[in-house]
Amino acid sequence: MLSVAPWLLALSVVGHLFMVAFQTKMTMIDLLVYRNGSPHLFSGDLYEWRLDQYADVFPLPFTYPPFAAAIFTPMSWIPWEASRWVWQLICLGCLYYIVRTSLKLLKLPDPRRAMMWTALVLWIEPVRTTLNYGQINLVLAAILIGTLASARDWAGGAGVGFTAGIKLTPAISGLYFLLQRRWMAAVWSFVAFVAVYGIGWAISPSQSDKFWFELLGDASRVGPVGSAINQSLRGALSRTVGFDVKTGPIYIVAVLVAAALTWFAVSRTRDALALIISVQMLGLLVSPISWSHHWVWMVPALLWLVHEGGHLLCKITAGLWVVLTGGYLISFLLLAQPNIWDFPRPWYFVVLGWGYPAAGALTLVAIGLATRRAAGGPPVGDEGAADGRPSRVAG
Repeated sequence: MLSVAPWLLALSVVGHLFMVAFQTKMTMIDLLVYRNGSPHLFSGDLYEWRLDQYADVFPLPFTYPPFAAAIFTPMSWIPWEASRWVWQLICLGCLYYIVRTSLKLLKLPDPRRAMMWTALVLWIEPVRTTLNYGQINLVLAAILIGTLASARDWAGGAGVGFTAGIKLTPAISGLYFLLQRRWMAAVWSFVAFVAVYGIGWAISPSQSDKFWFELLGDASRVGPVGSAINQSLRGALSRTVGFDVKTGPIYIVAVLVAAALTWFAVSRTRDALALIISVQMLGLLVSPISWSHHWVWMVPALLWLVHEGGHLLCKITAGLWVVLTGGYLISFLLLAQPNIWDFPRPWYFVVLGWGYPAAGALTLVAIGLATRRAAGGPPVGDEGAADGRPSRVAG
């Protein structure tokens, strides 16, 4: 396949762009929210604004911090047709960069291999839904994976702080620096976050105060917690018990389990990509809302499981990810549920609704087993490792 990888990539990209050419305006609904909602930052009603399409089901609000609105505002200056094509090309470039950087961290820098993998993962569900919704996930993942493993503390920290200022969930990435005892990178993360917060506050103090001190943490405003598209632990648990578990005891226990699995995955390795994947899996599991398209981090996870994971469980987990995302499980469940708000489901849909969280947890276990089996190296941050830094560092 490597010999025909360039042709395979070209065929995949052309096929995707052909689909884009015939998509309706409502296909890229999230990009429409970013584009049309952002200018309201300057009129002072950003968080009162709603997209009028789909108003009968869920009038979509702007759910990101003010800095994100400032970043997206230039998109409103160009026609919709141009903006959606620009965004699609940016996301395609980010997908290739994610794959290429992951393979470099795995010491597999062959560009043909990156082309082959990009051509294939372009058609899995988290990537497809990100592209079809016009979501920002691939852009954020590209920024993070390109900066987290950098040897430069300021670059890594800036990447985390910048992306957290756009969408709060990337803030979990700062845990990567703490695991590596890269204290200056963690400081830079905080500095960068304060800077982007300050930019948003300078543009609109009232909107900044409203987001950070009133709306933050209100998952119901973001969307339906119980819908099958929410593949977080909270979503899966809520569908199981029939009501929103919120941050109650059931959820707290699940978070502790996820944290324990993450520690099992990271405590005996200095593999940069394994650490990055583990931290991101933790974030996806414990976040109140993790839509299926947020799980684009399974792309580098799949690459690690296939190319680096030497344990049988790694192969099993890789196969599970292929079945789940290649079979479009969540899209099927969305069609099968009566509406996006009701929690009651037939038991078999409840079980299937655990797909991504179960695969994410299994990924953590597989990484932990594989890294323990590999070389029996010293734990993360062991004094024998130079600076406590990962052994694999992006160039």
